[in-house]
Amino acid sequence: MSRAQGKVASRMRRKKIIARAKGFQGRSKNNFRLAKQRSEKALQYAYRDRRARKRNFRALWIQRINAGARENGLTYSQFINGLNKAGIELDRKVLADLAVREPDSFKSLVEQAQAALAQ
Repeated sequence: MSRAQGKVASRMRRKKIIARAKGFQGRSKNNFRLAKQRSEKALQYAYRDRRARKRNFRALWIQRINAGARENGLTYSQFINGLNKAGIELDRKVLADLAVREPDSFKSLVEQAQAALAQ
């Protein structure tokens, strides 16, 4: 009696790796060994960069808040300190959005921060 060889399972496994490598350059897209290595590395980059994206956005928000605060006569650190003293709890994402899209609202926040710093 012949033994089962598992050809279907191994072919499906390899097709899955080759499909994941779609869009890669050179033999990396159709050579199984290279496709496996490159797709594993791509998954490592994706894992790393999902975390880096959070840092990048926070840095962008801080730059936008700083620019908006400086237009109104405060530095970023003074502005955040004034907001904390005034008891205003808005995260940096919302503050950056206000600084870009609604400068008048942001200016009122800066004035509240200045008043809290003066006390």
